[in-house]
Amino acid sequence: MTTGHSWCRNFASVRNFIGTPWENLSRVRRLAILGLFLPFKQLGKDSIYVSILYFRPFCFLNSLKRCQVVILNKKVLGPSQILGFSVAIGFGACKMMDIGQHVTRHIAMRAILIKDGKGPVENLYLGEVPTPTPGPGQVLVKIKAFGLNRMDISQREGQYPPPAGSSIILGVEFSGHISALGAGVSDWKVNDEVLGLAGGGAYAEFIVLPSSHILHKPSHLSWTEAASIPENFLTAFQALVLSAELKKGGNVLVHAAASGVGVSAIQLARFYGAKTVTATASTKEKLDWLLTLPLGPTHVANYKTEDFSQTVKKATDNKGADVVVDFVGKTHWERNIESLAVDGHMTVLALLSGSRADVDLSPILYKRLRIQGSTLRSRSVPYQADLIDRFGREVLKHITGLQGPGPIRVYIHKVYPWTDIQDAHREMQSNANSGKIIVEVV
Repeated sequence: MTTGHSWCRNFASVRNFIGTPWENLSRVRRLAILGLFLPFKQLGKDSIYVSILYFRPFCFLNSLKRCQVVILNKKVLGPSQILGFSVAIGFGACKMMDIGQHVTRHIAMRAILIKDGKGPVENLYLGEVPTPTPGPGQVLVKIKAFGLNRMDISQREGQYPPPAGSSIILGVEFSGHISALGAGVSDWKVNDEVLGLAGGGAYAEFIVLPSSHILHKPSHLSWTEAASIPENFLTAFQALVLSAELKKGGNVLVHAAASGVGVSAIQLARFYGAKTVTATASTKEKLDWLLTLPLGPTHVANYKTEDFSQTVKKATDNKGADVVVDFVGKTHWERNIESLAVDGHMTVLALLSGSRADVDLSPILYKRLRIQGSTLRSRSVPYQADLIDRFGREVLKHITGLQGPGPIRVYIHKVYPWTDIQDAHREMQSNANSGKIIVEVV
């Protein structure tokens, strides 16, 4: 860093201007005076930095302590990138040719927060938190839209803490464009349009996550359509293809079929060649809607009024389901076991009706059943990265919007502005949705 009295050719002019020797001023007053002269300079379309100088007593620029640089919506600058930036603070007092060290300061971003850290839907509010900074191998994404999931409700109520190291802000799926790159990220560029999966933090203007956890947004998908994909389709893909190892010609039973994951699982089962797909839901309206989908279920059952195990047996000529995807738990356990074929697989994704059941273990033994619990949010970063990569290669290009020609489509129940986040949560809690609930950052 350049130092010396050559930087202060006319220091006396500044001292005469303020009327008090500089060395006799408090640091606060010095900063207030300098603040009158500090410039704002445009770095690009979305970027501004502000330089703030700190000085020690008895010398104006000779003992420059440090410069802090605030960066907005752009990658962090290094000293070499800001070499040569000149600050003229008036009267020819000084010219700074090398500002050397810099510190990136967090600026405020808006986010959906929870009053008291947990509570009812009324505790959700739009507030401000520091904008995260991408570390090595990470990207900073400016979010356009995010999806709602039942885990968000559980976390809001204090029943589902985020994984260690994840943001405590709600939300795991989003769409947006890359705003900044961390060190070592070479496969992505600023302004790339993406969709992604995170451990938390999607209910916000910006999110930081590993660069391996985003996919290019297909150009034919809107922001809201893209935001509906990550959690739903990756969860369904994991349950059917990785965990249950669905084979072409197999028979599948999907519960909570009108939910986002349920609709995704039905379509993926058909896409991977399932012979039959039986879907369960709680109302005739939901079942009728499911039957209208191009890759919808082949058979349906209202679990409140019908024995879905009998529907499965009838659909499969008494063979049973090779794969069951369950979210319900306790109330469905016995009929799930009855529904499964010999050597059948059941993937348990949630326990909405409870976790304790009176279990007869003998069918598990004699039918050689494999029952596996599966979560996605708590999986390791490498596991999630491999899953996202495989999904991107095998499935993503086949997904289109509601009116698109693709074999797999996204189905959005309703889109809310994030100023109506409480209403969005109420809609999900009421179990009224057929398809995905999406929230736009506005």
